[in-house]
Amino acid sequence: MTLVSTIRSRAKEPDQICADAFDLARRSLLEDARVTADTVGDYLGAEATADRVVTHFFDCTDPGYTGWRWAVTVTRAPRSKVVTVDESVLLPGDGSLLAPAWVPWQDRLRPGDVGIGDLLPASADDERLVPFVVLDGDDAVTDWFLPRADSEDADAGPQTAAEIEVPGRSRVLSAYGRDDTAERWYEGDHGPHTPLSEAAPANCVSCGFFVSLSGGLGRLFGACGNAFAPDDGRVVSADHGCGAPSEAVLTGAAATAAVPVIDELGYDLVDLPGVSVEETAFEPLSRETYPESTAPESTAPESTAPESTAGPETPPASETSSS
Repeated sequence: MTLVSTIRSRAKEPDQICADAFDLARRSLLEDARVTADTVGDYLGAEATADRVVTHFFDCTDPGYTGWRWAVTVTRAPRSKVVTVDESVLLPGDGSLLAPAWVPWQDRLRPGDVGIGDLLPASADDERLVPFVVLDGDDAVTDWFLPRADSEDADAGPQTAAEIEVPGRSRVLSAYGRDDTAERWYEGDHGPHTPLSEAAPANCVSCGFFVSLSGGLGRLFGACGNAFAPDDGRVVSADHGCGAPSEAVLTGAAATAAVPVIDELGYDLVDLPGVSVEETAFEPLSRETYPESTAPESTAPESTAPESTAGPETPPASETSSS
């Protein structure tokens, strides 16, 4: 059975004597808090905080605090009409500019934040790592670097990471660490779901430059060893791909070089020893400049002796006298 209370909660009514003390609240900001008058704006109202405790709000006109409000809390003692100032603060309002929520340092780190000279040690409880262990006896697993409780085995096993076969490795990837790494690599820029991989003619597993990793990650990942590939030196998935696989074959006709076009009509002006193109004056080629070279050749026929227009030939004088 559900019980519903019939008592309604009502907002507290502000004490009238404290609510009328808004002039006192403004003077407190200017005199006690030493706030400049040009940053205190219009009166915004009052709000009851507790019995005989009222907070007065004033608009803040400072350009750097848009939307903020001056809050002055006043109070009075029971059966007293003397109002005193409790505190004066600057509070954010609706639409005010606020700083982002504080985030712990370990939660602010993102991949790629560690730069040259930075040091980021893994925490002791990092879930991506587990201690490097060896078998001790038939079925027991003992941490090599865990302090021994008994004095008999205090000196058993290596004391530092440098004493094991793989120097410097006191911890290795855990099962969670391997799964997280595999998922991050597979869904990243070097997995199969990228435009480069989708346009590739073949996968990396069929490429001779694909170097498989050892261990469990080697079943799906390897390193690219092609100097001309965009993923050279990076870990790629076996079903990744690029345009430079070792077994790539060009299809189609080979491209032929186009016949060069030589401009035999134009010319370029170049500087010669002792001669500058900018300091040389050039004259335009026109008939006025070189008339003899531009005069047209004569097309008249060769001159011949004029033909005689006289009448018929007269016989010689001897022939005339004999007749």
